[in-house]
Amino acid sequence: MSRTLLLTEQLISRPSVTPEDAGCLDIITARLAPLGFECERIDSGPDTFRVSNLWAVKRSAHANAKTLVFAGHTDVVPTGPIAQWDSDPFTPTHRDGKLFGRGASDMKASLAAMVVACEEFAAACADPSINIAFLLTSDEEGPALDGTVKVCEALTARGEKLDWCIVGEPTSVVRTGDMIKNGRRGTMSGKLTVKGVQGHIAYPQLAKNPIHLFAPALADLVAIEWDHGNDFFPPTSWQVSNIHAGTGASNVIPGDCVVDFNFRFCTESSPEQLQQRLMAVLDTHALSYDLTWTIGGRPFLTTPGDLVGAVQAAIRDETGIETELSTTGGTSDGRFIAQVCPQVIELGPPNATIHKINEFVAVADLDPLKNIYRRVLEKLHAP
Repeated sequence: MSRTLLLTEQLISRPSVTPEDAGCLDIITARLAPLGFECERIDSGPDTFRVSNLWAVKRSAHANAKTLVFAGHTDVVPTGPIAQWDSDPFTPTHRDGKLFGRGASDMKASLAAMVVACEEFAAACADPSINIAFLLTSDEEGPALDGTVKVCEALTARGEKLDWCIVGEPTSVVRTGDMIKNGRRGTMSGKLTVKGVQGHIAYPQLAKNPIHLFAPALADLVAIEWDHGNDFFPPTSWQVSNIHAGTGASNVIPGDCVVDFNFRFCTESSPEQLQQRLMAVLDTHALSYDLTWTIGGRPFLTTPGDLVGAVQAAIRDETGIETELSTTGGTSDGRFIAQVCPQVIELGPPNATIHKINEFVAVADLDPLKNIYRRVLEKLHAP
């Protein structure tokens, strides 16, 4: 049986719901240490939400060796109603050529493929010209406050230089390797409180309805073209997610209106520019308001170069596919790594069932993914 499959099954069997690692990092450490990896735990967070983090590196004997990082997460999202699963979500189960279990595609298959790829590369190459590292966390699916970002801070403080990074997020669509992410949009949320004057609905002259006051500004904000995007990113988008107002009574004009919104923005706009433009609209309408901002992540982009080229060639050699570069989708820990590593891409199995009931990965996708990772090592070792 495939070693990649066996390790994937072993990891799926651990119920590592955020922030629990459930021993996954111990399993991976036991595989990496015999290969010469220096394995260091950089756990973080309060006892009530303790996050497990692993930094493991195998250093080359060559001077000025560059570093390739395999990055990912051991945590998974909650299962949802277990009764709706056709099999226990933490019991790896095979049906019709598919391996079912929570985390099968997001992203325990990728972790297993990365580890086995390194084992095969180490067996074939006794004197690698590159450093190889792993940056793994159990806090990617959760708030992501004590995971990858903390490891990146620690590496920066000690002057560790990273050159390339492959994040094992499930990026493929139909077949492993048909799409990789060479960037992601940034995300920034805002909570706006428009202030009015509460009053009886029969005496509107004695009140100020904040919903009515905000409505013209909302129309203007919806109509704005924030930027045009570029060759790699679609235009920045602005969306309202919630509007809250009122006391629950039908005869009371509310005193304030709370609006939750989000920007998904590309590299053509900065958070500061977007904030200034939005507030300018509010000020034009002479609104009285409070506004708080939360930047969930800045956009990153890896343009075609040695990492993208090596990944494209590895996919082509293994599958015959000419992979598509994409920046679609939500955020990943790549947003943190890109702050300390100049070239970051994401590559993993198909993502059609991630976070769903009966999540699965096709068994036929496992070894090709492992082989692609190994081929990338080979190409960066001997470009």
